[in-house]
Amino acid sequence: MKIVLLEPLGISKDTLTQLSSKLNEMGHQFLAFDTVEKDVEILKERAQGADILMIANNPLSGEVIKSVDTLKYISVAFTGVDHVDKSACEERGIKVSNAKGYATEAVAELTIGMIISLLRNIKQCDEVVRAEGTKLGLVGTELNGKTVGIVGTGDIGIRTAQILKAFNCKLLGYSRTERAEAKELGINYVDLDTLLKNSDIVSLHVPLTDETTKLINKETLSQMKKDAILINMARGPVVDSNALAEALNSGAIAGAGIDVFEVEPPVASSHPLFSSKNTLVTPHVAFATSESMVKRANIVFDNVYAWINGEEKNIVF
Repeated sequence: MKIVLLEPLGISKDTLTQLSSKLNEMGHQFLAFDTVEKDVEILKERAQGADILMIANNPLSGEVIKSVDTLKYISVAFTGVDHVDKSACEERGIKVSNAKGYATEAVAELTIGMIISLLRNIKQCDEVVRAEGTKLGLVGTELNGKTVGIVGTGDIGIRTAQILKAFNCKLLGYSRTERAEAKELGINYVDLDTLLKNSDIVSLHVPLTDETTKLINKETLSQMKKDAILINMARGPVVDSNALAEALNSGAIAGAGIDVFEVEPPVASSHPLFSSKNTLVTPHVAFATSESMVKRANIVFDNVYAWINGEEKNIVF
């Protein structure tokens, strides 16, 4: 078989060689590209003749997928797979797996970091002290004892809740599936309206689906407390950015921490959240730690070896 890694995985060459060496020993051809390419025609060229494609989080269009007659399987080094054309895969009978769980710790930790940064005005404090200012107007708020609404109680949502429990937070949850593990942790499942109305902090950890697209919009934002903050570590389109910017600028809510946008960074400087009040933005970096990169590389290669051996591992569709 020909296995093609279309983009880098954020690991060292030595680690990549270690993970892929068995493929060559088994008589397969492994080809890895060390640059990100978004041009469709170049991606077609890279993918030609591949039985298996390996990608990270850059879009893989139906045009590219349909151009590879030999393609049977795609191993995605990411948790979400909404950047892969599902209909094209299903039309061709191509199976797709993900790297579920590799970034659970990384995303949960950045979630907590953003919450504390917003509550304690860390960004503003840094700016004012460099300008020879003082703490005037920058007295913060403690996380201890706050009510946090976890929207999406998958592995990342639950891990985030576990950390928040150490801060003595009250935990509310909203999810399509109520997990026993979450209830044992102390998460009280409620409907979305109740969660929004009662939470000091709302943290999003849902996949992008038709149901979750613009889940947070003008109407839902209007139900939040005026001193509440919103954290989005899920997917950009889960939030209506224009409605959020309006809510922040009007004082309808107090702040937001955003790691994801409608498109992958770079994001145009005209984006509404870049000029909204008390908004902390990061360039889709929640998953990206040196530890998580190695974890996901191991998972994505394990998926490939399982597929070659006739097993289906971490299949999402």
